[in-house]
This record gives sequence, structure tokens and C-alpha cells, in this order.
Amino acid sequence: MTESTVPSDALRWALDRGVGALAEKMGFTWVELNPERAVATMPVEGNTQPVGLMHGGAYVVLGESLGSMHANLLAGEGRLAVGVDINATHTRSATAGTVTGVCTPIHVGRSITVHEIVVTDDQGRRCSTVRITNMIRDLPSA
Repeated sequence: MTESTVPSDALRWALDRGVGALAEKMGFTWVELNPERAVATMPVEGNTQPVGLMHGGAYVVLGESLGSMHANLLAGEGRLAVGVDINATHTRSATAGTVTGVCTPIHVGRSITVHEIVVTDDQGRRCSTVRITNMIRDLPSA
């Protein structure tokens, strides 16, 4: 994977591709996408547990959406990134406003990528750290 495989307007590429029905339903909104990182936000409202705290699974949806899309961006045309492992550590609970996920690659290889996604609340406090591993595969020939 090289930077030359990345579309010149990566954010437009992502917007055209879409993030999937689940992320859309949860209010995922792109902020930034380039070879170095991916950033998106998601509202707390509508993504909470019964007691009003941001649901841990919502943090994971944000993290997996960012990590998988960034891996697909870096994989390039004719290749597909698919998640094979994900884990999260929740250290704070957002109760209102918006959370922001910042995704950065830890490892980018020919067949595996590993990304870390730091999710923060509106005050910039870390709420969750998500790590995702994606396998990169060639798409079958048509």
C-alpha cells in the first residue's frame, strides 16, 4: 500500500462510498479523511444505555467504521479490507453532546492493517480506545 493508491479527494471517496446503514443510523459524520488519519463524530443522543451513558457498543461502531474505512482507503482499488479483530477499553462515559473519533494507523502492511481509534467527548476527554485489525484481500477478478 502506498500513498499513490489513495484517491486525491479521499473524503469525497468516502462520502460517495457511504459508511453503511448502522453507522448512518447512529449519526456517523465524516470530518476528515486522508492517508495519515480519519476523523468522524457521532451524537451521544440516541446512542445511550438505559441510564443515559453512551453505549460501549456505540464507541465500537464509531471505531470500526473509521478503522475499516481508513484501511480500505489505504488498500487501494481492487482490494478490500475486512475486520478480523477489534477490542475497546472504555475509560469515561459521555452523557451529552458529541463524541469524536480520531483514527491513526499503527501498522500498514500489504495484507494487514492495525488502527487505533481514540474517542473523546466535547471536552476532549478520552472516553474509549479502540483497536482494529483488518485483513487486506484482492477482490476476485470479474
